[in-house]
Amino acid sequence: MTNVVSTAPTVTSAPPAVAAAERYRAAERKLWDHYGLRPTERFVELRSPAVRLRVVEVGSGSPVLFVPGTGGTGPYWGALVRELPGCRCLMLDRPGWGLSSPIDYTAGGYAHTAADVLCAVLDALELERVAVVGASIGDVWALRLAARHPERVASVALLGGGPIVAEAGTPTIIRLIASPLGAIIVRLPANAGRLRGMLRQVGHGESLDAGRIPAEYIDWRLAFERETDSMRNERDMVRAIVSARSGLRRGLPFEESELAAIEASTLMVYGTRDPVGSTEIWSRTLGLLPRGELRLIDGAGHMPWLDDPSGVAGHISRFLAT
Repeated sequence: MTNVVSTAPTVTSAPPAVAAAERYRAAERKLWDHYGLRPTERFVELRSPAVRLRVVEVGSGSPVLFVPGTGGTGPYWGALVRELPGCRCLMLDRPGWGLSSPIDYTAGGYAHTAADVLCAVLDALELERVAVVGASIGDVWALRLAARHPERVASVALLGGGPIVAEAGTPTIIRLIASPLGAIIVRLPANAGRLRGMLRQVGHGESLDAGRIPAEYIDWRLAFERETDSMRNERDMVRAIVSARSGLRRGLPFEESELAAIEASTLMVYGTRDPVGSTEIWSRTLGLLPRGELRLIDGAGHMPWLDDPSGVAGHISRFLAT
């Protein structure tokens, strides 16, 4: 059973956790303002697992659920969702991510947990069937929902590579987060130079140099690390799915037979500078899906909508329309 809870009002003389959340929301608002968007926020309370999750909503029309990767949440979709005026965009903070509370991923199978959490979110939002957009690890969440609860998924769009198949490997930063050194990495003070370096490593250097990634994005991402526990919570999740020695744990990536059984139409939009996987890997992977298709964004990185929001939105819009 689930309940939808409205956002609590801002409190004067707030305790530290509330004050940090408000500072984070202030950074979000500046980025939303940059994109000319006015989102609404709500929280849903799930009972199994017991978790409080935030959903940020923009637009009206057909519902589309967005599930983020480790790059961010909420307004990191802003450049894309402003190009999707015909969609009701529901952007989820994954458990432990953004302003959502964490869960224990070791208590059950990760794949089932991801699918069942998303299904419970749809119940709480009173949505029978939606399109789902994932990015990075969010790709796995989207496909696991389609595999375990096919009646709830109209179609799936995957943005950027993710740990969908073992062949894609484990990104270096994810291995580091899973390692003992990761305990230090996730507690390092947020630093603009290090953040820009990370964005370059995942293929967004050209957009940084051209100013396509605005200063408000950098400020928001720094507030995300400073004012929320997201990175520490993400390390707990990563350690449940990645071995620092052997890489992705069994049960996270899909077997070929699992992909072949997914009925939902599935689109992947992949940037040619994305270091996660390769064009060849994703061509083979999408070929395993009965209704899979791959579209490339030349010169784009791991979050391709940061480099070419209208191009990615065009692919998604045409895909959803059919």
